[in-house]
Amino acid sequence: MRLAAQATVGISRVAEGVHQSVLGTLGLPGGEAPGQARGLTGLIYRSIRGVTGLVDAGLQAGLARLEPLWEADPADGAVSWEREAGIAALNGVMGDRLEADGNPLCTAMQWCQHGRPLDLRRARGGRLLVLVHGLCMNDLQWQRKGHDHGAFLAEALGYTPVYLRYNTGLHVSANGERLDAMLSDLVRDWPTPVTEVSVLAHSMGGLVARSACAQAGADSLWRPLLRHLVFLGTPHHGAPLERAGHVVDVLLGQSVYARPFARLARLRSAGITDLRFGHVQASDWEGRDRFHRSTDRRAPLPLPADVACHAVAGTLAAQRSPLAERLVGDGLVPLRSALGQHDAPERTLAFARRDQAVLHRLGHLDLLSDPRVARQLLAWLQPAGAVSG
Repeated sequence: MRLAAQATVGISRVAEGVHQSVLGTLGLPGGEAPGQARGLTGLIYRSIRGVTGLVDAGLQAGLARLEPLWEADPADGAVSWEREAGIAALNGVMGDRLEADGNPLCTAMQWCQHGRPLDLRRARGGRLLVLVHGLCMNDLQWQRKGHDHGAFLAEALGYTPVYLRYNTGLHVSANGERLDAMLSDLVRDWPTPVTEVSVLAHSMGGLVARSACAQAGADSLWRPLLRHLVFLGTPHHGAPLERAGHVVDVLLGQSVYARPFARLARLRSAGITDLRFGHVQASDWEGRDRFHRSTDRRAPLPLPADVACHAVAGTLAAQRSPLAERLVGDGLVPLRSALGQHDAPERTLAFARRDQAVLHRLGHLDLLSDPRVARQLLAWLQPAGAVSG
């Protein structure tokens, strides 16, 4: 079902806010009001809001007018970090609607390196490290504060990093199904024999990775090669802020490019509502109203027994305590959820103690750049018998 005028007006204000946020980081002035563009750009946004009526195709009309503003520069084909961040945020908030409408701003799942589609002709190495980003993010955002876990592990351990880009507004189970197929295709088409697949996933990406493992069939090409699953701040048992309807405000508010999308919290996507309890399988949500308050009805899904599974959990607290474990977390994901712990034993994920790392004074996004996380990854992924330098 397409959105009506409220969504069209909302999306124009959101896009205008993103546009101005980007300009603000470059030191350029904005309009008279916060989040308002100036000059011709501001006039375009105001015109969109003025001419859009109460029609079923309202969102499509609004986004069609906005699309040229987000096109890549055809002159040099340069990757625009700001443009990609804005589109990733849009997909996270309403990517399910974009896909249903066939909107060109919808993100298709693909493999990337350096922000561009993977070129298999240049692919090298047989040990693949697959990186799966989190909600409202994209593959470029593994680079944070001058650090990229994928590049670091490539240099330190000889992995070939392959970055997944996907529409985080879709149900986790839908993305898991597609990732399963994409991984088999990747192994089949890789120019040299693949000897190992390891997955490093941040936030929602960990749920998508677990879903892909659960859906891999007996004929899977990649699943027998899977050696490590590393989860960074994954809400295995959900994020309580989503249950209160505020997860968009909290997560998107941490990024200057994504912050304006917080206005659309009431229109939050299937992917976001999956974070309420940490839905991984289609049976967790099928046949239910995802906006209706309900209890946790997930079927327990244990970690794959034949894979080394590791969990990094951040907490803003200075030290560990019962209260911090229950409430504080990394600002978005509670500590117990990130460690797979649950009051019901059948739901608890059995991470071995040696495969758990709790890092204090660390926020959700800082899991992508903190040196302590990098050192822990190096220790876990070091080949058996290797001596760390």
